Amino acid sequence: MFTGIVQGVATVERIIDRPGLRSFTLRFPPGFAQGLAIGASVSTDGVCLTVTALHGDDAADFDVMLQSLNLTSLGGLVEGSRVNVERAARDGAEIGGHPLSGHIDFTAQVVEVRRPENNQVLRIQVPPPWMRYVFAKGYIAINGASLTVAEADRQAGWFEVWLIPETLRMTTFAEKGPGDRLNIEIERQTQVFVDTVRDTLDERLGPLMPLLEQFLAEKGLGTELLAGAAPRLGGPVKS
Repeated sequence: MFTGIVQGVATVERIIDRPGLRSFTLRFPPGFAQGLAIGASVSTDGVCLTVTALHGDDAADFDVMLQSLNLTSLGGLVEGSRVNVERAARDGAEIGGHPLSGHIDFTAQVVEVRRPENNQVLRIQVPPPWMRYVFAKGYIAINGASLTVAEADRQAGWFEVWLIPETLRMTTFAEKGPGDRLNIEIERQTQVFVDTVRDTLDERLGPLMPLLEQFLAEKGLGTELLAGAAPRLGGPVKS
């Protein structure tokens, strides 16, 4: 498990392709790998990877299967690429973000970047099936960072996050621009709530469900609203 609080930025030092997988050597910030063991988990742009070899206290090797390369942004990494990294949470660790599994649900694309004073705003386009899990003030993980959704347009299929200077300093988000691909892990409690509501409504309404979904979509709403109350998705705004 990870907390979604990025601990630093690593650089891809070497890439080796082997049958069925690709091996990465990551160079970490000084001291990041101190005490790291073979078999340990490291979140790499949000993807849970396993250490296969160590190179002192500042570098390690990871093997990535072809499926993971195809389903995440890791397939686009080259030597010199920079990635967000976080070590697995220890028992009793403070959860400064929200619990993450390191299993990416989908990738999304940056469509707009704005830079108001002392902030950066990313607008992110989401594949239609996944937008139902994105709520304003809800948690979401982007490239391994726990963030709070600032705005969400369900009909247009995008959401925005606001990033403060400290977040930009500790992550690679300052380098992102339109067209860049991001790894997204949705908040699991949100997914369970939305799916439960949809399944319940489908059982009760049967053939009427498609008409109801169409009506709500025209209003820019989702069927989760019929549960009577939205899940408690928010918390302190994290950016």
